[in-house]
Amino acid sequence: MLDVAVIEEPAAAEASLDPIRSRILAALAEPGSAAMLAGRLGLPRQKVNYHLKELERHGLVELAEERRKGNVTERIYAATAASYVISPRALSAVSPDPARSPDQLSAHWLLALGSRLVQEVGALVTGATRARRRVATFAVDAEVRFASAADRMAFAEELTQAVTALVSRYHDEAAPQGRTHRLIVGLHQIPGSPPAPPATPATPGGTSGGPGPDPEPGPDPEPEARQEHAR
Repeated sequence: MLDVAVIEEPAAAEASLDPIRSRILAALAEPGSAAMLAGRLGLPRQKVNYHLKELERHGLVELAEERRKGNVTERIYAATAASYVISPRALSAVSPDPARSPDQLSAHWLLALGSRLVQEVGALVTGATRARRRVATFAVDAEVRFASAADRMAFAEELTQAVTALVSRYHDEAAPQGRTHRLIVGLHQIPGSPPAPPATPATPGGTSGGPGPDPEPGPDPEPEARQEHAR
């Protein structure tokens, strides 16, 4: 079983998004037959068997083994992967194009870059899986909490300068055996519930004190503080 399988065919993507089939895929992290799955999911065996055949037709599940029980052969299925990612290639006609409107301060452009990342790395993973080879990749994952929008902007500017310097140092357009790689560095606020603002003590005159620290209700509304993304 693969850790992650990339779904590139529209029909396979449609099959995986069906609510019942999605539950079957999750249940098949542990191999089972139609009868076993019916018991796990509380569904009729005939319905489970129908969806299993559709998932198998699209390569999302596979026959793991056959068990003979008297005159009956029990077919045991397993999911082909622990998890699945639908590539934007499945919606190629409407997938976002980062070249259409590049803008470092645009959340939509960041989504377009992420979409292209999934599509390109997905194609690499699919090809490498067929060839039984590994894909050479590298990733950095970090979280940073900024005290202010100004700090975030300064961070983005320094990050841009550092990445530009590194690319200039190592990029070799004339290397005969060179391989072109793509580097994307993204910065965005992590979605979540806003914290409750701290209580403000009353002043002796009966009025409240100055405002406390600003809560973080979501993405910054100030246009001048939109420096959420750095490439």
